[in-house]
Amino acid sequence: MPTSPAELAPLLAFGAHPDDVEFGCGGVIAKETELGRAAHLVVCSRGEAGSHGTPKQRVAEARRAAKRLGATIEFIELDGDSRLEIRSVHAVRLAGIIRRLKPGVVFAPSVVQNQHPDHWRLGCLLRDAARLARYGGVRELRKMASHTIEQLLFYAVTPEAEPSDITPALIDVSAPEVIAAWTKAMEAHGSQTSARKYVELQIARARVNGLRAGVDYAIAVFPNDPLVLNSLAPISRGARRF
Repeated sequence: MPTSPAELAPLLAFGAHPDDVEFGCGGVIAKETELGRAAHLVVCSRGEAGSHGTPKQRVAEARRAAKRLGATIEFIELDGDSRLEIRSVHAVRLAGIIRRLKPGVVFAPSVVQNQHPDHWRLGCLLRDAARLARYGGVRELRKMASHTIEQLLFYAVTPEAEPSDITPALIDVSAPEVIAAWTKAMEAHGSQTSARKYVELQIARARVNGLRAGVDYAIAVFPNDPLVLNSLAPISRGARRF
């Protein structure tokens, strides 16, 4: 059995826009890569419909941010920023990426609808794609071996996007080097952070979650399926600290 993050299958995180992963779960990515686990980001638009920054600028920002998280990154084109539709052809394409990279854990935007429509639609597509990736008979995917991920975890870019029907797992990201890497990754998106206090929002959310858990900072992720543990040993503690 793998005994350290470096021995585990890589993390694969999807974002609808160039900054989604960094703001939503960047601290978790930074922690895992700091421990030696590989991480790869897939961005499904170039932010061309955004109010701030050009697509060229936002791609460059995302590349810098990924480097600060210790991750690699690629960009794909689906329907375009703010035009994403839930279509089977997209789910199959995303399943192909999962088969190609063979991740252990996939991060996706939550499927709560009270957020940017591209976010929840991408979350739905990835929930479908994770299933399709393990089906050996999908015609378009037959050239690649099927792959079953260990867990699909949803992240929320904003508080409104946090699922109310899923108990979150709180990931401790308190280590100073992790907070520093995460902050620098968010700050790399200068076209966005110059318009709104996105970094302050995410750090404040992590601080509140940390207080709940009895640590300095924590990020909430939301399992699509019940977590399966080999024993009680992996359970660190509960979050009830008040």
